[in-house]
Amino acid sequence: MGEDKTEKITVNLGLVDLGHIDLLVQEGFYTTRTDFIRTAIRNQLSANGPALDRTVARRTLVLGTQHFSRADLQALHDRGEQIHIRVLGLASLAEDVPPDLAVATIASVEVLGAFRASRAVKAALGPRIV
Repeated sequence: MGEDKTEKITVNLGLVDLGHIDLLVQEGFYTTRTDFIRTAIRNQLSANGPALDRTVARRTLVLGTQHFSRADLQALHDRGEQIHIRVLGLASLAEDVPPDLAVATIASVEVLGAFRASRAVKAALGPRIV
């Protein structure tokens, strides 16, 4: 998996649950703890798939990856427009986007997943990030 396709998270588990996972790994049901956790998450997401689909449709979220270049935002600025970024997945702004251009063109940011932008841009957009 590529760097842009994953996000590292930390999960705290009770020792008994961790022991159960280790036992399943030792018995060959899963190759690693990570394999078990990813499988468990995918199973839960699949079980809740219809509810997730309805929520994504209702909230008009872009599903997947949405990237904005400096040129994209400059074009919005030139037209006097602002956008509301709403993404379930990954939203990213190019590293060369200056904070003033981001503030002038991005009305709000709602990302369920990961939002990647320079520290300066994130700081400038701070109050607009939901």
